[in-house]
Amino acid sequence: QVTLVESGGGLVQAGGSLRLSCAASGRTFSTYDMGWFRQAPGKERDFVAGISWSGGSTYYADSVKGRFTISRDNAKNTVYLQMNSLNSEDTAVYYCAAMGSGSTYYYMSSYDYWGQGTQVTVSS
Repeated sequence: QVTLVESGGGLVQAGGSLRLSCAASGRTFSTYDMGWFRQAPGKERDFVAGISWSGGSTYYADSVKGRFTISRDNAKNTVYLQMNSLNSEDTAVYYCAAMGSGSTYYYMSSYDYWGQGTQVTVSS
């Protein structure tokens, strides 16, 4: 069992930056591949970024590639999402998720545990 708690969301102006954190409970955090998703009002929840259990592999949606960076610190049971050059299209609730078995990062169905989400609002 893994419990995930996101933090770091807020209101930021276009062009600004935010860093989201996702703190996980449980001693087995380091065995989970992790992902970030986001859901804008009236839209589906979409993949943003993923990272392997070791941190050695990362994956990004085309819309955030070059602007967002996913990382993790297994000693702190935390995964991060550094978001730069934010624009209004990045406004959404951001969720972190844990994937216990090797699956495709891009699909929600691959993930076993989800956080409650943190709101990111980018003002233009």
